Amino acid sequence: MSQRIAVFPGSFDPITIGHVNIVERALPLFDKVVVAMGVNTTKKYMFPVEQRLAWLKATFASQPTVEVIGFEGLTADLCKRLGAAYVIRGLRNSTDHGNERSIALMNMVIGNVDTLFLPSRPEHAHISSTIVRELIANKADVSAFVPKAVVLP
Repeated sequence: MSQRIAVFPGSFDPITIGHVNIVERALPLFDKVVVAMGVNTTKKYMFPVEQRLAWLKATFASQPTVEVIGFEGLTADLCKRLGAAYVIRGLRNSTDHGNERSIALMNMVIGNVDTLFLPSRPEHAHISSTIVRELIANKADVSAFVPKAVVLP
């Protein structure tokens, strides 16, 4: 019997408690969830790849069915390499839905990969990495929005 593997892709710049909640809620549905930190060549990041990977690995260290990896390229190609039939995405609002739906349809066409959308918990719907980065840039306390593994200077 083959494993049910799902990929949860993102830049995780930084990882938030919303991301963690999506992974935790997906775990009972799959044998393995691969948290895949993608490197988008058109994006400017606040934190280096090594730092973001370290935060992800520390955050999910106690979860034996979570694997953390970095990757470049298309998510559909990564899914093919990993034997993953599913992508997991969290949705905070209708804007997320519109953007994510287009990507999900493309992943289906080019990689025959299904996307499972999980709505954010209401208490996490306002949290995004973009907002957290803005708070960090302005020296605000973000400890309520990121996992304990994210330690900032």
